[in-house]
Amino acid sequence: MPTGEPYIPETITVHLGSPDSNAPNVTVDFPTYVKNVASSEIYPTWPENSLRANIYVIVSFALNRIYTEWYRSRGYDFDITSSTQFDQKFINGREIFENISRLVDELFNDYVRRQGSIEPLFTAFCNGTTATCSGLSQWGTVGLAQDGLTPYEILQYYYGDDIDIVRNAPVRSAAPSFPGTNLALGDAGNDIRTMQIYLNRISRNYPAIPKIPQIDGVFGEATEEAVREFQRIFSLNPSGVIDKATWYKITYIFTSVKKIAELNSEGISLEDISLQYSQDIRFGMQSEEVRILQYYLAVIGAYYTAVSPVDITGYFGEETEKSVRSFQRVFGLPQTGIVDRATWNDINRAYLGIVESVPFDESVDVALYPGIVLKEGMTSDYVRILQEYLTVINSAYPNIPSVNNTGYFGPLTRQAVIAFQRQYGLNPTGLVSGPTWDAIAGLYSDIRFGFDKRPYQNPGYTIE
Repeated sequence: MPTGEPYIPETITVHLGSPDSNAPNVTVDFPTYVKNVASSEIYPTWPENSLRANIYVIVSFALNRIYTEWYRSRGYDFDITSSTQFDQKFINGREIFENISRLVDELFNDYVRRQGSIEPLFTAFCNGTTATCSGLSQWGTVGLAQDGLTPYEILQYYYGDDIDIVRNAPVRSAAPSFPGTNLALGDAGNDIRTMQIYLNRISRNYPAIPKIPQIDGVFGEATEEAVREFQRIFSLNPSGVIDKATWYKITYIFTSVKKIAELNSEGISLEDISLQYSQDIRFGMQSEEVRILQYYLAVIGAYYTAVSPVDITGYFGEETEKSVRSFQRVFGLPQTGIVDRATWNDINRAYLGIVESVPFDESVDVALYPGIVLKEGMTSDYVRILQEYLTVINSAYPNIPSVNNTGYFGPLTRQAVIAFQRQYGLNPTGLVSGPTWDAIAGLYSDIRFGFDKRPYQNPGYTIE
C-alpha cells in the first residue's frame, strides 16, 4: 500500500480477464480507463447526475484497488481486471461515448472517501437489475436523478451521510510501495514507521505478534521481533528483515484486517500515514535529515573522487545540491539535485559499501558510522565502540556521563548520548544516527590522537 495520501495514477494496467486467467495485460492512461469502464457499464442517455454519480464510483473503485495494491501485493503484475466478477467492465479498444468522455475529463481526479479516512472508498456497485448488492445500484441512480437528487446526494443514499468527495487530487506516476531495498535492524525512515503501524494493527487480530512500543520510524529490536513473528505466522523466512515478500504480505494482511478493500472499511486515518521524515530532501531545507545526507555525501565524496565533497551544516544549499548532482551523475540517476527515494537508496548503498570495504583497526583508526541507528535496547559491537568513545570523552568532559563498554545500549548510554547531543547542539533524541556518531567520533579523535582522524577526512585511498 503506498505511503502518504492517495493520488491519481498517470496510467493503470488492466488484466483482460479474471485474475488467474491466461489473458494479456493492457496499460492505458487513467482517464481513458475510466471512460472505457463508464461506456461499458452505464448508458449515455441516463440523466447527467446519474452519470456523474456512477463516474465517481468507477474512479473510487479503481483507486482503491491501486491504493491497496490489491493485486500487486499478491504477486500479480497488474492493477485491476476487466472481469465484472472481481472488478469493473473494461472492453479493450471499445468506442467511448462523447458525453461520458466530457464528464470523465472533468471528474477523473475526484473520488469518494469516508469522513475521517484518507483512502478511496471501496465503492461496491452492481447493475441493480440482474444483480443486487449492498452498494450502489447503477439503474437505481437513474430514478434518484429523475427525482432531483444531486450526484452527492445519490452517493449518500447508497454509501451513507459520512462521505466526502475529494476534488482535484494530484496526478503523478505510480510507483510500487516497496522501497526497493530490504529494511533491517538499525534502519530508519518513513517506510519503517509505516510497517510499525501496520504490524501493531495486525497484532490485534494476531496477538502472537508482539506490540512495538515506540512508533518512531527506527527499526529496533522490538520491530525486528514483531517482523520475525509475523513471518513465522505467515510461513515466510523468519529473518526479522523486511524484504519484498514480507513487505507485501504485511501490506496485504493490513488491508485485510482493516477491510480497506471492502465497503465497511475500518478506514485509514491521517495519523496512520503521516510522514515522520521528508519524502524528498531539496534545496533550501534545514533539518536533521539534511545533516544525515551531508554526512553520507561527505564520506562518499572522500572515497569517490567524482562526487563533490560537502560540509555538514544541516542546511541544503548550493554546495549540497552540487554534491547531490555529482552523485546522481556517477550513479546514473537523473541529475535533479533532489534526493528522492531512488537517490537516497543509492546513497545509502554506496555509503554501506564503503563501510564494509574500508579497513578498520580500533587501536589506530576512528570508525565510520555503521549505517544503522543505534538506540536503547540494542546490543552490538558498534554500541561497544560508541561506549568506548564516550568513556574517552568523559575523561576530558566530565559532564558527559561515563558508561561501561558492555555492547548493550542501556539507559545510562542513552543518558550519555543525550548529554553529548545537548552540549554540541544536536537534537537530544538519545538516538545515534550519522551526525551524532560523527560528532562523537570527531571529539574522541581529537582527545585520543590529538587531531581529526575520521576516515572521510583522511581516507587513504579512493574508489574510482
